Amino acid sequence: MDLADYGTSEKTTRGGEIVRILIALAFVFVAGYYASTHGEGVSNVSILAIAAAFGAYMALNIGANDVANNVGPAVGAKALSMTGAILLAAIFEASGAIIAGGSVVGTIKKGIINPSAIGDATTFIWVMMAALLAGALWLNLATYLGAPVSTTHSIVGGVLGAGIAAGGWDIANWDKVGAIVASWVISPALGGLIAALFLIYIKRAITYKSDMIEAAKKVVPLLVAAMVWAFSTYLILKGLKKLWKLDFVTALLIGFAIALTIYFIVRPIVDKAASALKNEKESVNSLFTIPLVVSAALLSFAHGANDVANAIGPLAAINDALLHGGVSTKASIPLWVMVVGGIGIAIGLALFGPKLIRTVGSEITELDKTRAFCVAMAAAITVIIASQLGLPVSSTHIAVGGIFGVGFLREYLKQSYEKKLKKIIKHSERAGFNVDETQAFVDRFNQADVEEKRAILREVKELSAAAPISREERKSLKKATKQELVKRSALLKIAAAWIITVPASAILAALVFYALLGYSVA
Repeated sequence: MDLADYGTSEKTTRGGEIVRILIALAFVFVAGYYASTHGEGVSNVSILAIAAAFGAYMALNIGANDVANNVGPAVGAKALSMTGAILLAAIFEASGAIIAGGSVVGTIKKGIINPSAIGDATTFIWVMMAALLAGALWLNLATYLGAPVSTTHSIVGGVLGAGIAAGGWDIANWDKVGAIVASWVISPALGGLIAALFLIYIKRAITYKSDMIEAAKKVVPLLVAAMVWAFSTYLILKGLKKLWKLDFVTALLIGFAIALTIYFIVRPIVDKAASALKNEKESVNSLFTIPLVVSAALLSFAHGANDVANAIGPLAAINDALLHGGVSTKASIPLWVMVVGGIGIAIGLALFGPKLIRTVGSEITELDKTRAFCVAMAAAITVIIASQLGLPVSSTHIAVGGIFGVGFLREYLKQSYEKKLKKIIKHSERAGFNVDETQAFVDRFNQADVEEKRAILREVKELSAAAPISREERKSLKKATKQELVKRSALLKIAAAWIITVPASAILAALVFYALLGYSVA
Protein backbone atom coordinates (compact mmCIF):
# COMPACT_ATOMS: atom_id res chain seq x y z
CA MET A 1 0.00 0.00 0.00
CA ASP A 2 1.51 3.36 -0.99
CA LEU A 3 1.18 6.56 1.05
CA ALA A 4 -1.71 7.88 -1.03
CA ASP A 5 -3.68 4.65 -0.50
CA TYR A 6 -2.86 4.71 3.20
CA GLY A 7 -4.12 8.28 3.50
CA THR A 8 -7.36 7.36 1.72
CA SER A 9 -7.83 4.30 3.94
CA GLU A 10 -7.23 6.37 7.07
CA LYS A 11 -9.75 9.00 5.95
CA THR A 12 -12.30 6.25 5.22
CA THR A 13 -11.78 4.76 8.69
CA ARG A 14 -12.13 8.15 10.35
CA GLY A 15 -15.20 8.92 8.26
CA GLY A 16 -16.81 5.63 9.33
CA GLU A 17 -16.01 6.33 12.97
CA ILE A 18 -17.60 9.78 12.77
CA VAL A 19 -20.74 8.30 11.18
CA ARG A 20 -21.01 5.69 13.96
CA ILE A 21 -20.62 8.36 16.65
CA LEU A 22 -23.28 10.54 14.99
CA ILE A 23 -25.73 7.59 14.86
CA ALA A 24 -25.07 6.86 18.55
CA LEU A 25 -25.61 10.52 19.47
CA ALA A 26 -28.83 10.57 17.44
CA PHE A 27 -30.13 7.56 19.42
CA VAL A 28 -29.24 9.23 22.73
CA PHE A 29 -31.01 12.42 21.62
CA VAL A 30 -34.11 10.53 20.41
CA ALA A 31 -34.34 8.64 23.75
CA GLY A 32 -34.14 11.91 25.68
CA TYR A 33 -36.64 13.66 23.42
CA TYR A 34 -39.11 10.77 23.63
CA ALA A 35 -38.91 10.81 27.43
CA SER A 36 -39.53 14.56 27.47
CA THR A 37 -42.71 14.18 25.41
CA HIS A 38 -44.06 11.06 27.15
CA GLY A 39 -43.19 11.72 30.78
CA GLU A 40 -46.79 11.94 31.91
CA GLY A 41 -47.24 12.58 35.61
CA VAL A 42 -43.56 13.11 36.44
CA SER A 43 -42.55 16.10 38.53
CA ASN A 44 -39.66 17.17 36.27
CA VAL A 45 -39.70 16.23 32.58
CA SER A 46 -36.25 17.75 31.93
CA ILE A 47 -34.60 15.50 34.52
CA LEU A 48 -36.36 12.45 33.03
CA ALA A 49 -35.14 13.42 29.55
CA ILE A 50 -31.53 13.69 30.74
CA ALA A 51 -31.83 10.39 32.62
CA ALA A 52 -33.23 8.71 29.48
CA ALA A 53 -30.27 10.01 27.48
CA PHE A 54 -27.89 8.59 30.11
CA GLY A 55 -29.77 5.26 30.00
CA ALA A 56 -29.53 5.16 26.20
CA TYR A 57 -25.79 5.89 26.42
CA MET A 58 -25.37 3.06 28.95
CA ALA A 59 -27.32 0.64 26.72
CA LEU A 60 -25.10 1.53 23.75
CA ASN A 61 -22.00 0.76 25.79
CA ILE A 62 -23.38 -2.56 27.05
CA GLY A 63 -23.92 -3.55 23.42
CA ALA A 64 -20.44 -2.38 22.46
CA ASN A 65 -18.65 -4.23 25.26
CA ASP A 66 -20.55 -6.98 27.05
CA VAL A 67 -22.31 -8.72 24.15
CA ALA A 68 -18.96 -9.73 22.64
CA ASN A 69 -18.69 -12.48 25.27
CA ASN A 70 -21.76 -14.24 23.85
CA VAL A 71 -20.81 -14.26 20.16
CA GLY A 72 -17.04 -13.66 20.17
CA PRO A 73 -16.07 -17.35 20.53
CA ALA A 74 -18.39 -18.34 17.64
CA VAL A 75 -16.83 -15.65 15.43
CA GLY A 76 -13.28 -16.62 16.44
CA ALA A 77 -14.07 -20.25 15.61
CA LYS A 78 -15.54 -19.17 12.23
CA ALA A 79 -18.94 -20.66 13.04
CA LEU A 80 -20.40 -17.20 12.46
CA SER A 81 -19.27 -14.28 10.31
CA MET A 82 -18.95 -10.89 11.99
CA THR A 83 -22.10 -9.67 10.22
CA GLY A 84 -24.02 -12.83 11.10
CA ALA A 85 -22.94 -12.59 14.74
CA ILE A 86 -24.02 -8.96 15.01
CA LEU A 87 -27.43 -9.67 13.45
CA LEU A 88 -28.00 -12.76 15.61
CA ALA A 89 -26.91 -11.06 18.83
CA ALA A 90 -28.85 -7.87 18.10
CA ILE A 91 -32.09 -9.81 17.50
CA PHE A 92 -31.74 -12.07 20.54
CA GLU A 93 -30.38 -9.40 22.90
CA ALA A 94 -33.25 -7.04 22.06
CA SER A 95 -35.78 -9.91 22.22
CA GLY A 96 -34.49 -11.01 25.63
CA ALA A 97 -34.62 -7.46 26.94
CA ILE A 98 -38.11 -6.62 25.66
CA ILE A 99 -39.80 -10.04 26.05
CA ALA A 100 -38.21 -11.33 29.25
CA GLY A 101 -36.66 -8.24 30.83
CA GLY A 102 -39.45 -8.06 33.38
CA SER A 103 -41.90 -5.39 34.46
CA VAL A 104 -40.24 -4.57 37.79
CA VAL A 105 -36.61 -3.92 38.65
CA GLY A 106 -34.66 -3.38 41.85
CA THR A 107 -33.73 0.29 42.20
CA ILE A 108 -30.47 -0.51 44.01
CA LYS A 109 -28.47 -3.05 42.01
CA LYS A 110 -27.37 -6.06 44.12
CA GLY A 111 -28.42 -4.29 47.37
CA ILE A 112 -25.00 -2.70 47.74
CA ILE A 113 -26.32 0.47 49.39
CA ASN A 114 -29.24 1.09 51.71
CA PRO A 115 -31.83 3.28 49.92
CA SER A 116 -33.47 4.32 53.20
CA ALA A 117 -30.22 6.09 54.13
CA ILE A 118 -30.79 8.52 51.25
CA GLY A 119 -32.98 11.20 52.72
CA ASP A 120 -34.98 12.57 49.81
CA ALA A 121 -36.08 11.71 46.27
CA THR A 122 -33.97 14.45 44.68
CA THR A 123 -30.73 13.13 46.16
CA PHE A 124 -31.72 9.60 45.15
CA ILE A 125 -32.26 10.78 41.56
CA TRP A 126 -28.80 12.38 41.46
CA VAL A 127 -27.28 9.15 42.81
CA MET A 128 -28.95 7.09 40.10
CA MET A 129 -28.02 9.53 37.33
CA ALA A 130 -24.42 9.68 38.50
CA ALA A 131 -24.22 5.87 38.66
CA LEU A 132 -25.69 5.54 35.17
CA LEU A 133 -23.37 8.07 33.55
CA ALA A 134 -20.27 6.85 35.39
CA GLY A 135 -20.92 3.22 34.49
CA ALA A 136 -21.43 4.17 30.85
CA LEU A 137 -18.26 6.30 30.75
CA TRP A 138 -16.17 3.49 32.22
CA LEU A 139 -17.59 0.97 29.73
CA ASN A 140 -16.88 3.42 26.90
CA LEU A 141 -13.25 3.72 28.00
CA ALA A 142 -12.86 -0.05 28.42
CA THR A 143 -14.27 -0.63 24.92
CA TYR A 144 -11.85 1.94 23.50
CA LEU A 145 -8.96 0.12 25.20
CA GLY A 146 -10.23 -3.26 23.95
CA ALA A 147 -10.90 -4.73 27.41
CA PRO A 148 -14.08 -6.81 27.97
CA VAL A 149 -15.35 -5.83 31.44
CA SER A 150 -18.44 -6.56 33.51
CA THR A 151 -21.29 -4.11 32.98
CA THR A 152 -22.83 -5.33 36.23
CA HIS A 153 -19.66 -4.38 38.09
CA SER A 154 -19.58 -1.04 36.28
CA ILE A 155 -23.06 -0.05 37.44
CA VAL A 156 -22.44 -1.54 40.91
CA GLY A 157 -19.34 0.65 41.22
CA GLY A 158 -21.33 3.64 40.05
CA VAL A 159 -24.11 3.10 42.61
CA LEU A 160 -21.53 2.50 45.34
CA GLY A 161 -19.49 5.64 44.59
CA ALA A 162 -22.48 7.94 44.19
CA GLY A 163 -24.17 6.41 47.25
CA ILE A 164 -21.10 6.99 49.45
CA ALA A 165 -20.83 10.55 48.13
CA ALA A 166 -24.47 11.12 49.10
CA GLY A 167 -24.71 9.29 52.40
CA GLY A 168 -21.21 8.50 53.67
CA TRP A 169 -19.34 5.20 54.10
CA ASP A 170 -22.01 3.64 56.32
CA ILE A 171 -24.52 3.61 53.47
CA ALA A 172 -22.66 0.77 51.73
CA ASN A 173 -23.30 -2.92 52.31
CA TRP A 174 -19.65 -3.96 52.55
CA ASP A 175 -20.47 -7.68 52.74
CA LYS A 176 -22.00 -7.41 49.27
CA VAL A 177 -19.03 -5.43 48.03
CA GLY A 178 -16.69 -8.10 49.42
CA ALA A 179 -18.65 -10.81 47.58
CA ILE A 180 -18.31 -8.85 44.34
CA VAL A 181 -14.55 -8.52 44.87
CA ALA A 182 -14.37 -12.29 45.46
CA SER A 183 -16.17 -12.83 42.16
CA TRP A 184 -13.18 -11.32 40.33
CA VAL A 185 -11.43 -14.61 41.12
CA ILE A 186 -14.43 -16.98 41.35
CA SER A 187 -15.98 -16.16 37.96
CA PRO A 188 -12.97 -16.65 35.66
CA ALA A 189 -11.64 -19.57 37.70
CA LEU A 190 -14.93 -21.49 37.51
CA GLY A 191 -15.38 -20.65 33.83
CA GLY A 192 -11.83 -21.63 32.96
CA LEU A 193 -11.94 -24.91 34.91
CA ILE A 194 -15.26 -26.06 33.41
CA ALA A 195 -14.26 -25.10 29.86
CA ALA A 196 -10.93 -26.94 30.25
CA LEU A 197 -12.67 -30.06 31.63
CA PHE A 198 -15.04 -30.15 28.65
CA LEU A 199 -12.16 -29.71 26.22
CA ILE A 200 -10.07 -32.50 27.72
CA TYR A 201 -13.14 -34.76 27.65
CA ILE A 202 -13.71 -34.05 23.95
CA LYS A 203 -10.05 -34.70 23.21
CA ARG A 204 -9.98 -38.00 25.08
CA ALA A 205 -13.38 -39.16 23.85
CA ILE A 206 -13.03 -38.10 20.20
CA THR A 207 -9.90 -36.43 18.82
CA TYR A 208 -7.40 -38.71 20.59
CA LYS A 209 -9.12 -41.79 19.14
CA SER A 210 -7.73 -43.52 16.05
CA ASP A 211 -11.24 -43.57 14.52
CA MET A 212 -12.47 -40.07 15.33
CA ILE A 213 -15.60 -40.30 13.18
CA GLU A 214 -16.98 -43.37 14.96
CA ALA A 215 -16.18 -41.79 18.31
CA ALA A 216 -17.89 -38.54 17.23
CA LYS A 217 -21.07 -40.43 16.26
CA LYS A 218 -21.38 -41.63 19.85
CA VAL A 219 -20.14 -38.61 21.76
CA VAL A 220 -21.38 -35.53 19.82
CA PRO A 221 -25.12 -36.32 20.35
CA LEU A 222 -24.40 -36.65 24.08
CA LEU A 223 -22.59 -33.32 24.09
CA VAL A 224 -25.42 -31.63 22.20
CA ALA A 225 -27.92 -33.09 24.69
CA ALA A 226 -25.74 -31.83 27.56
CA MET A 227 -25.69 -28.40 25.93
CA VAL A 228 -29.49 -28.40 25.57
CA TRP A 229 -29.88 -29.48 29.20
CA ALA A 230 -27.54 -26.77 30.44
CA PHE A 231 -29.02 -24.01 28.31
CA SER A 232 -32.64 -25.02 28.94
CA THR A 233 -31.99 -24.89 32.69
CA TYR A 234 -30.01 -21.66 32.31
CA LEU A 235 -32.77 -20.02 30.29
CA ILE A 236 -35.55 -21.13 32.68
CA LEU A 237 -33.63 -19.97 35.77
CA LYS A 238 -32.09 -16.77 34.40
CA GLY A 239 -33.43 -15.71 31.02
CA LEU A 240 -37.13 -16.30 31.70
CA LYS A 241 -37.22 -15.81 35.47
CA LYS A 242 -39.13 -12.52 35.15
CA LEU A 243 -41.90 -14.18 33.10
CA TRP A 244 -42.32 -17.15 35.42
CA LYS A 245 -40.28 -18.37 38.35
CA LEU A 246 -39.46 -22.05 38.90
CA ASP A 247 -37.32 -23.71 41.52
CA PHE A 248 -33.97 -25.24 40.58
CA VAL A 249 -35.05 -28.91 40.64
CA THR A 250 -38.10 -28.24 38.44
CA ALA A 251 -35.97 -26.26 35.97
CA LEU A 252 -33.41 -29.07 35.95
CA LEU A 253 -36.06 -31.74 35.26
CA ILE A 254 -37.68 -29.71 32.47
CA GLY A 255 -34.26 -29.12 30.95
CA PHE A 256 -33.46 -32.83 31.13
CA ALA A 257 -36.74 -33.76 29.39
CA ILE A 258 -35.96 -31.30 26.57
CA ALA A 259 -32.39 -32.61 26.31
CA LEU A 260 -33.54 -36.24 26.12
CA THR A 261 -35.92 -35.38 23.29
CA ILE A 262 -33.21 -33.51 21.39
CA TYR A 263 -30.76 -36.41 21.84
CA PHE A 264 -33.00 -38.84 19.95
CA ILE A 265 -33.59 -36.23 17.22
CA VAL A 266 -29.91 -35.29 16.85
CA ARG A 267 -28.34 -38.77 16.99
CA PRO A 268 -29.38 -39.93 13.47
CA ILE A 269 -28.56 -36.48 12.04
CA VAL A 270 -25.04 -36.56 13.48
CA ASP A 271 -24.59 -40.17 12.35
CA LYS A 272 -25.49 -39.25 8.77
CA ALA A 273 -23.37 -36.09 8.73
CA ALA A 274 -20.34 -37.83 10.28
CA SER A 275 -20.47 -40.75 7.84
CA ALA A 276 -19.66 -38.36 4.99
CA LEU A 277 -16.63 -36.84 6.73
CA LYS A 278 -12.93 -37.67 6.65
CA ASN A 279 -11.26 -39.12 9.72
CA GLU A 280 -9.58 -35.88 10.82
CA LYS A 281 -9.90 -33.25 13.53
CA GLU A 282 -11.34 -30.57 11.24
CA SER A 283 -14.22 -32.90 10.37
CA VAL A 284 -15.04 -33.33 14.05
CA ASN A 285 -14.92 -29.54 14.44
CA SER A 286 -17.54 -29.05 11.74
CA LEU A 287 -20.07 -31.08 13.76
CA PHE A 288 -20.09 -28.34 16.44
CA THR A 289 -21.03 -25.48 14.09
CA ILE A 290 -24.81 -25.49 14.59
CA PRO A 291 -24.65 -26.14 18.38
CA LEU A 292 -22.25 -23.21 18.65
CA VAL A 293 -24.56 -20.85 16.74
CA VAL A 294 -27.53 -21.95 18.86
CA SER A 295 -25.57 -21.42 22.09
CA ALA A 296 -24.58 -17.90 20.96
CA ALA A 297 -28.26 -17.07 20.33
CA LEU A 298 -29.40 -18.44 23.70
CA LEU A 299 -26.61 -16.68 25.60
CA SER A 300 -27.58 -13.42 23.89
CA PHE A 301 -31.25 -13.85 24.79
CA ALA A 302 -30.47 -14.61 28.45
CA HIS A 303 -27.98 -11.73 28.57
CA GLY A 304 -30.53 -9.29 27.15
CA ALA A 305 -33.14 -10.45 29.67
CA ASN A 306 -30.76 -10.05 32.63
CA ASP A 307 -28.30 -7.27 31.82
CA VAL A 308 -30.80 -4.83 30.34
CA ALA A 309 -31.45 -3.96 34.00
CA ASN A 310 -27.95 -2.45 34.11
CA ALA A 311 -29.08 0.15 31.59
CA ILE A 312 -32.71 0.68 32.47
CA GLY A 313 -32.74 -0.17 36.21
CA PRO A 314 -31.48 3.23 37.34
CA LEU A 315 -33.60 4.92 34.64
CA ALA A 316 -36.72 3.10 35.88
CA ALA A 317 -35.78 4.08 39.44
CA ILE A 318 -35.52 7.76 38.43
CA ASN A 319 -38.83 7.58 36.58
CA ASP A 320 -40.46 6.03 39.67
CA ALA A 321 -39.00 8.66 42.01
CA LEU A 322 -40.22 11.48 39.73
CA LEU A 323 -43.69 9.93 39.61
CA HIS A 324 -44.15 9.22 43.31
CA GLY A 325 -41.78 11.69 44.93
CA GLY A 326 -40.10 9.08 47.12
CA VAL A 327 -37.47 6.35 47.25
CA SER A 328 -38.59 2.74 46.78
CA THR A 329 -36.70 -0.54 46.57
CA LYS A 330 -38.63 -1.72 43.49
CA ALA A 331 -39.75 0.26 40.45
CA SER A 332 -42.09 -0.60 37.59
CA ILE A 333 -40.61 -0.41 34.10
CA PRO A 334 -42.59 1.47 31.44
CA LEU A 335 -42.46 -0.15 28.01
CA TRP A 336 -40.58 2.79 26.49
CA VAL A 337 -37.83 2.38 29.10
CA MET A 338 -37.47 -1.31 28.22
CA VAL A 339 -37.35 -0.47 24.50
CA VAL A 340 -34.58 2.09 25.11
CA GLY A 341 -32.52 -0.62 26.82
CA GLY A 342 -33.17 -3.36 24.26
CA ILE A 343 -32.69 -1.26 21.12
CA GLY A 344 -29.74 0.58 22.64
CA ILE A 345 -27.89 -2.68 23.27
CA ALA A 346 -28.55 -3.78 19.66
CA ILE A 347 -27.38 -0.45 18.17
CA GLY A 348 -24.28 -0.35 20.38
CA LEU A 349 -23.37 -3.86 19.28
CA ALA A 350 -23.84 -3.06 15.59
CA LEU A 351 -21.87 0.19 15.74
CA PHE A 352 -19.02 -0.59 18.13
CA GLY A 353 -19.22 -4.31 18.95
CA PRO A 354 -16.79 -5.74 16.34
CA LYS A 355 -13.70 -4.50 18.22
CA LEU A 356 -14.48 -6.47 21.39
CA ILE A 357 -15.85 -9.43 19.41
CA ARG A 358 -12.44 -9.73 17.73
CA THR A 359 -10.68 -9.37 21.10
CA VAL A 360 -12.71 -12.14 22.70
CA GLY A 361 -12.83 -14.37 19.61
CA SER A 362 -9.25 -14.30 18.37
CA GLU A 363 -6.89 -12.03 20.30
CA ILE A 364 -6.65 -14.06 23.54
CA THR A 365 -6.07 -17.52 22.09
CA GLU A 366 -6.92 -19.36 18.89
CA LEU A 367 -10.38 -20.88 19.04
CA ASP A 368 -11.75 -23.68 16.91
CA LYS A 369 -15.35 -24.86 17.09
CA THR A 370 -14.80 -27.47 19.83
CA ARG A 371 -12.96 -24.97 22.04
CA ALA A 372 -15.64 -22.32 21.49
CA PHE A 373 -18.31 -24.91 22.30
CA CYS A 374 -16.53 -25.64 25.60
CA VAL A 375 -16.50 -21.91 26.44
CA ALA A 376 -20.26 -21.65 25.77
CA MET A 377 -20.94 -24.70 27.94
CA ALA A 378 -18.81 -23.24 30.72
CA ALA A 379 -20.77 -19.97 30.59
CA ALA A 380 -24.13 -21.69 31.04
CA ILE A 381 -23.06 -24.26 33.64
CA THR A 382 -21.06 -21.80 35.76
CA VAL A 383 -23.97 -19.36 36.00
CA ILE A 384 -26.27 -22.21 37.07
CA ILE A 385 -23.84 -23.47 39.73
CA ALA A 386 -23.05 -19.98 40.99
CA SER A 387 -26.71 -18.95 41.22
CA GLN A 388 -27.49 -22.00 43.36
CA LEU A 389 -24.51 -21.31 45.63
CA GLY A 390 -25.41 -17.64 45.88
CA LEU A 391 -22.12 -16.52 44.32
CA PRO A 392 -22.24 -13.12 42.55
CA VAL A 393 -20.45 -14.13 39.35
CA SER A 394 -20.09 -12.10 36.16
CA SER A 395 -21.04 -13.58 32.78
CA THR A 396 -18.24 -11.53 31.22
CA HIS A 397 -15.64 -12.93 33.60
CA ILE A 398 -16.94 -16.48 33.10
CA ALA A 399 -16.78 -16.35 29.29
CA VAL A 400 -13.35 -14.73 29.17
CA GLY A 401 -12.14 -17.08 31.91
CA GLY A 402 -13.36 -20.00 29.79
CA ILE A 403 -11.31 -18.74 26.84
CA PHE A 404 -8.21 -18.45 29.01
CA GLY A 405 -8.96 -21.91 30.43
CA VAL A 406 -8.96 -23.64 27.04
CA GLY A 407 -5.91 -21.61 26.01
CA PHE A 408 -3.82 -22.60 29.01
CA LEU A 409 -4.94 -26.22 28.65
CA ARG A 410 -3.70 -26.14 25.04
CA GLU A 411 -0.36 -24.80 26.25
CA TYR A 412 -0.04 -27.56 28.84
CA LEU A 413 -0.96 -30.31 26.38
CA LYS A 414 1.38 -28.90 23.74
CA GLN A 415 4.32 -28.76 26.13
CA SER A 416 3.55 -32.24 27.47
CA TYR A 417 3.40 -33.61 23.92
CA GLU A 418 6.70 -31.93 22.97
CA LYS A 419 8.42 -33.49 25.99
CA LYS A 420 7.13 -36.95 25.11
CA LEU A 421 8.13 -36.56 21.48
CA LYS A 422 11.65 -35.47 22.42
CA LYS A 423 11.99 -38.48 24.69
CA ILE A 424 10.91 -40.81 21.90
CA ILE A 425 13.39 -39.31 19.44
CA LYS A 426 16.25 -39.28 21.96
CA HIS A 427 15.69 -42.86 23.08
CA SER A 428 15.24 -44.07 19.51
CA GLU A 429 18.63 -42.62 18.65
CA ARG A 430 20.28 -44.19 21.69
CA ALA A 431 18.72 -47.53 20.83
CA GLY A 432 20.52 -47.40 17.48
CA PHE A 433 17.53 -46.61 15.24
CA ASN A 434 18.37 -44.97 11.93
CA VAL A 435 16.54 -41.87 10.68
CA ASP A 436 13.77 -43.83 8.91
CA GLU A 437 13.18 -46.09 11.91
CA THR A 438 13.03 -43.08 14.25
CA GLN A 439 10.54 -41.31 11.96
CA ALA A 440 8.41 -44.46 11.78
CA PHE A 441 8.42 -44.61 15.59
CA VAL A 442 7.33 -40.94 15.77
CA ASP A 443 4.60 -41.49 13.15
CA ARG A 444 3.33 -44.46 15.10
CA PHE A 445 3.13 -42.29 18.22
CA ASN A 446 1.31 -39.48 16.38
CA GLN A 447 -1.34 -41.80 14.97
CA ALA A 448 -1.91 -43.76 18.16
CA ASP A 449 -4.88 -43.27 20.45
CA VAL A 450 -4.44 -42.58 24.16
CA GLU A 451 -3.92 -46.20 25.24
CA GLU A 452 -1.45 -46.91 22.42
CA LYS A 453 0.48 -43.75 23.28
CA ARG A 454 0.83 -44.99 26.85
CA ALA A 455 2.14 -48.34 25.55
CA ILE A 456 4.72 -46.54 23.39
CA LEU A 457 5.87 -44.45 26.34
CA ARG A 458 6.28 -47.64 28.39
CA GLU A 459 8.39 -48.99 25.55
CA VAL A 460 10.49 -45.81 25.64
CA LYS A 461 10.94 -46.24 29.39
CA GLU A 462 12.29 -49.74 28.85
CA LEU A 463 14.71 -48.38 26.25
CA SER A 464 15.76 -45.76 28.77
CA ALA A 465 16.57 -48.45 31.34
CA ALA A 466 18.66 -50.31 28.79
CA ALA A 467 20.49 -47.16 27.71
CA PRO A 468 20.35 -44.66 30.56
CA ILE A 469 20.95 -41.01 29.75
CA SER A 470 22.96 -38.50 31.70
CA ARG A 471 21.62 -35.91 34.10
CA GLU A 472 22.42 -33.15 31.58
CA GLU A 473 20.45 -34.95 28.89
CA ARG A 474 17.47 -35.40 31.23
CA LYS A 475 17.61 -31.70 32.03
CA SER A 476 17.55 -30.75 28.38
CA LEU A 477 14.51 -32.97 27.79
CA LYS A 478 12.54 -30.93 30.32
CA LYS A 479 13.19 -27.77 28.31
CA ALA A 480 10.67 -28.63 25.63
CA THR A 481 9.86 -25.88 23.17
CA LYS A 482 7.52 -23.59 25.06
CA GLN A 483 4.77 -22.22 22.87
CA GLU A 484 2.68 -19.49 24.41
CA LEU A 485 -0.79 -20.14 23.03
CA VAL A 486 -2.36 -17.50 25.29
CA LYS A 487 -1.36 -13.88 24.79
CA ARG A 488 0.07 -12.67 28.09
CA SER A 489 -0.47 -9.03 27.14
CA ALA A 490 -4.21 -9.70 26.75
CA LEU A 491 -4.28 -11.51 30.11
CA LEU A 492 -2.63 -8.61 31.93
CA LYS A 493 -4.76 -5.93 30.24
CA ILE A 494 -8.06 -7.70 30.94
CA ALA A 495 -7.15 -8.63 34.52
CA ALA A 496 -6.16 -5.03 35.25
CA ALA A 497 -9.42 -3.73 33.76
CA TRP A 498 -11.45 -6.18 35.87
CA ILE A 499 -9.70 -5.19 39.10
CA ILE A 500 -10.19 -1.45 38.63
CA THR A 501 -13.75 -1.56 37.21
CA VAL A 502 -15.60 -1.11 40.52
CA PRO A 503 -13.23 1.53 42.03
CA ALA A 504 -12.92 3.41 38.72
CA SER A 505 -16.67 3.63 38.14
CA ALA A 506 -17.17 4.47 41.84
CA ILE A 507 -14.75 7.41 41.69
CA LEU A 508 -16.30 8.63 38.44
CA ALA A 509 -19.80 8.38 39.95
CA ALA A 510 -18.79 10.35 43.04
CA LEU A 511 -17.37 13.12 40.86
CA VAL A 512 -20.47 13.17 38.64
CA PHE A 513 -22.74 13.21 41.73
CA TYR A 514 -20.95 16.27 43.17
CA ALA A 515 -21.16 17.97 39.75
CA LEU A 516 -24.92 17.27 39.50
CA LEU A 517 -25.45 18.38 43.10
CA GLY A 518 -23.58 21.62 42.42
CA TYR A 519 -25.68 22.18 39.29
CA SER A 520 -28.94 21.63 41.21
CA VAL A 521 -27.89 24.03 43.98
CA ALA A 522 -26.86 26.65 41.43
